[in-house]
Amino acid sequence: MARNTTNQSQEHTREFRAPKYLAWHVTQKGEKAFWNKVGVAWMHKDEKGYTLQLEALPVGGRIVLRQPLEDTSTPANDEGRS
Repeated sequence: MARNTTNQSQEHTREFRAPKYLAWHVTQKGEKAFWNKVGVAWMHKDEKGYTLQLEALPVGGRIVLRQPLEDTSTPANDEGRS
């Protein structure tokens, strides 16, 4: 079977860019909010928009985009989240 070397060369030159935002599904149960990560968002090269990639599509609640925390080695708290 013939290989498509064009796609392979493009993959090697493509640089890794971390997502600009994490997408969270937030549901409210009384006074408590529950946050579940459902995807990520990358800024377009022209910086005029974002690509949103969702792993799940929530039916209720809301989707919140937040910048990733700098240090992911420690468990995140809910400080700054509403």
